[in-house]
Amino acid sequence: MPNKTAKPAAKATVAKPAAAKPLNVKPVTAKAPAAKPAATKAPVAVAPAKAPVAAKPAAKPAAAPKVEEKKVVTQRQGFKANEFVVYPAHGVGQILAIEEQEIAGAKLELFVINFIKDKMTLRVPTAKVANVGMRKLSDPVLVKKALETLKGRARVKRTMWSRRAQEYEAKINSGDIVAIAEVVRDLYRSESQPEQSYSERQLYEAALDRLSREIAVVQHSTETEAVKEIEAQLAKSPRRNAKAEAAEGEADTDAEGDTDDTDGDDSTVADEAA
Repeated sequence: MPNKTAKPAAKATVAKPAAAKPLNVKPVTAKAPAAKPAATKAPVAVAPAKAPVAAKPAAKPAAAPKVEEKKVVTQRQGFKANEFVVYPAHGVGQILAIEEQEIAGAKLELFVINFIKDKMTLRVPTAKVANVGMRKLSDPVLVKKALETLKGRARVKRTMWSRRAQEYEAKINSGDIVAIAEVVRDLYRSESQPEQSYSERQLYEAALDRLSREIAVVQHSTETEAVKEIEAQLAKSPRRNAKAEAAEGEADTDAEGDTDDTDGDDSTVADEAA
């Protein structure tokens, strides 16, 4: 009897190692391929290499102000605040300031020009400077040429006064210092010459005023001194004989009394009537 019971116990001990085998197999297959996906995701980190490209657009806005500065200089034509300039329709003026105003929702840059003698302030868009003919003061060489022009012989056309008056006004408002000097020369009358008519005297004084103001600013003198210098140059001009002066005086009187509508100069007739 004791021998029969010993055999089953031996079988039980043999079966235990067989059941332990599956436990050792599981660790061998545990997530060994998981290392491969990690290797494929690693190259994604290359994306930060694009960061230096984003730095280039930041340098472009820095060049924009230079373009704006060039536009401003072009529009202003080199004019600056406190500078004396010549505005054809009004003569010599001084730029007091350069300011901006908003008109109809748009910003407009303006020159603020003061004409002291006329007690007038004018605002001119910087973009319109070339169109209105505003210019810098004449250089000393051009002023000398204008003074030399005054010593020449007067050139008076044998046409109706109304037409000549229009030509004189056009020269005065042209802003050309030499052309203005020609008007002063042609309309000048010495003491020995016939007196000027009212309209002639007005044009002469307007041309003399424009010329003397510019000469005074260029030479840093007073207007009175400039007028004396102009009159001194006019005194050197060749005098015409008495017959020519008398003939011209009669021609001027006849022309001023003309009321031809084709000339469109009714104001001249009104001036003479006054």
